[in-house]
Amino acid sequence: MQTIAAPPGSELERKARAEGFPVAPLSLPGLRSRMRGVEIVHAHTGRAQTLAFSASMGMPVKRVATRHVAFEPRHPLVHRLKYGYLCEGIIAVSQAARRVAMSAGIPGNRIEVIPTGVEIPDLPDEHEREEARKLWSLQPGDFAAGHLGAFTKEKGQDVAVEAFGLLTARIPELRMILGGEGPERERLAGSLPAGVSLPGRIADPARLLAALDVFLMPSRSEAWGLAALEAMAAGLPVIASNMGGLAEMIEAGETGWLVSPGDAQALAEAIAEAASGRARLREMGSRARERARRFSVEETARRTEEFYLRILGARQSISASERRT
Repeated sequence: MQTIAAPPGSELERKARAEGFPVAPLSLPGLRSRMRGVEIVHAHTGRAQTLAFSASMGMPVKRVATRHVAFEPRHPLVHRLKYGYLCEGIIAVSQAARRVAMSAGIPGNRIEVIPTGVEIPDLPDEHEREEARKLWSLQPGDFAAGHLGAFTKEKGQDVAVEAFGLLTARIPELRMILGGEGPERERLAGSLPAGVSLPGRIADPARLLAALDVFLMPSRSEAWGLAALEAMAAGLPVIASNMGGLAEMIEAGETGWLVSPGDAQALAEAIAEAASGRARLREMGSRARERARRFSVEETARRTEEFYLRILGARQSISASERRT
């Protein structure tokens, strides 16, 4: 049985309770009081890993941490202590994340690459797609490029807006929908060209994906890129930065395009190529959906469970050896 630690009143707490999971308060006393009988504590951020260690200190548990980022740590020695000595196993969401962890001094044999998976949804039929496009005020001849993600400098929405500006005369039917919230959104909204929409938080991402022709992921830093994978699972080809986990996920020319990070001109050229061949685009979308099946939530769960069992098995092997001596 899993117990999920979540801030009181958070969306994670609500969803966990709705699915029938026990929920622990995300605090040192709250977590420590729930440690009896726990075998593995799994943290998903640096702060959570510190909390997990403090809450389980002195208890016979194994600690696992997932690294969801691929940027160089500001304090490599602290990073090495936190992930090299205060937990027994690291899950990196991509080879890129693994390389960064190893560069900080974490032994490679402690790190397992397990990409974050997605559910593979049913595809919308033509009527559902038409209704979704109407919802976003798209005309039948419009070419819709879109994005979902936090509005931060790392996600590169400013690069997408710049690329749109380079294409307004060349592709007058181009429309761009950049969904999400964050500090960069207000800055971009101040000088937004006609044809670009920043709708904020998207309550139903599937409705947006159903309306799009191509998905954009112009990140400057990306350990994996779950939003891009969700778009692929929905049958969309993806134009993404050639870096991090995105380069591991997308097959250039087969399931999408890979362009240099921060290069608005390269992004614009890829959008133009996508818009020039709708039939080819649909074929790429089909291949993208098949590619996404390799990264299903079921596969992620299976590999994570295997990793847990290896860590627990290592502990049991050590205990058996100690008994013999």
